Amino acid sequence: MALNSLQRALFLLLVALATSHIANASDPDIISDFIIPPGINAVDGNFFTYTGMRGILDADTPATFNVTKATMAERPALHGQSVSYAVLRYPAGGSVNPPHTHPRSAELLLLIDGTLEVGFIDTTNKLYTQTLQIGDVFVFPKGLVHYQYNPDAENPATAISSFGSASAGTVSVPSSIFSSGIDDGILAMSFKTDVATIQKIKAGLAPKA
Repeated sequence: MALNSLQRALFLLLVALATSHIANASDPDIISDFIIPPGINAVDGNFFTYTGMRGILDADTPATFNVTKATMAERPALHGQSVSYAVLRYPAGGSVNPPHTHPRSAELLLLIDGTLEVGFIDTTNKLYTQTLQIGDVFVFPKGLVHYQYNPDAENPATAISSFGSASAGTVSVPSSIFSSGIDDGILAMSFKTDVATIQKIKAGLAPKA
């Protein structure tokens, strides 16, 4: 049955509202310049300043992959600003930031030292990879599984990542699968292996005493 003018108008309005919701399904917009946390009556420049990364680029290289974040959790001034930041450091000798996702934001990575092999997998299961050099920028699309790896046996690497969310979230694929309490039998069937293999993988992911 053909739509009359009113029905067409209502249909287009619903489509517009739906697509608007999808386009903005990340950090909610705010109706003030910034958000002051409860219990704070006034702020100055200190409220908008985060000093947690002072000296980080001059610090000793960590023994394992390390990330230092500036998100809403570390800096409440980011609440409502739809932006956050991270410094990622990869020691030499094959360090990796394991496959993971950021459910609420894309990631824009700038390599400032060393080399990195990076990649992500799209929803058709296609893998996109690149070897980055200093000054290269790579984008990991929102919500897709991705990783970074330092293949250099002698030199560390450092990258800076920005996110379009004050709380992009991180879901580690290994941890979410093997450290979240999913039954060993279900995992064994899912990966077409046996329970003993699943338990061995879990033991390898357990924190070292």
